[in-house]
Amino acid sequence: MDIQSDAPATALSTVRDAIARSEKIAGRPAGSTTLIAISKTKPVEAIEALIGEGQTVFGENRVQEAALKFPALRERHPDLQLHMVGQLQSNKADEAVALFDCIHSLDRSSLAKALAAAMDKAGRRVPCFVQVNIGEEEQKGGCAIAELPRFLDEVGALGLPVVGLMAVPPADLEPSPYFALLAKLARDHGLDQLSMGMSGDFETAVRIGATHVRVGSALFGAR
Repeated sequence: MDIQSDAPATALSTVRDAIARSEKIAGRPAGSTTLIAISKTKPVEAIEALIGEGQTVFGENRVQEAALKFPALRERHPDLQLHMVGQLQSNKADEAVALFDCIHSLDRSSLAKALAAAMDKAGRRVPCFVQVNIGEEEQKGGCAIAELPRFLDEVGALGLPVVGLMAVPPADLEPSPYFALLAKLARDHGLDQLSMGMSGDFETAVRIGATHVRVGSALFGAR
């Protein structure tokens, strides 16, 4: 059947089926992967279409854009979950803690301190993934692999609820080795959640153990 990229409902079922197949291949329990629909730059109407098909977990990469779209959406759909998947500025920590249910881009000391203070002030603990610069790319955010043990100790001392690791492999390279390395790092540090895999490689990520995949264009079409 021909799948149209501008038909979110059909695209959603296609992505869900691909995740289910990958879980089965890997011998993982059905439904053990959370699909995060990345709705950055997409209008509320497109998000509502996916909600109508039962999607409840969304991701945004900018605090300002999420603040414009999601408070009203949540009034209409109280079960929505919103994940912060983009680089987060320390001066947006208060807003992020108030708005998001999970933060995937904790990667440096200044942000850790800002988030800890914001959570203390709000009386709300927001689960975090530590972003790892898995390909050691200068242009990308993320904690350096060599610095990960020290940084995890630091965020633990601050009382931040770190649940797993997140990474974006280098573009145009086979992602499997990078996903496998992230999975090993998580195991080594007693973390059982992995945020990895996007539209072009989420099936591979699921087979290697992703608990969260961040899928945008495969659901909403090209940006």
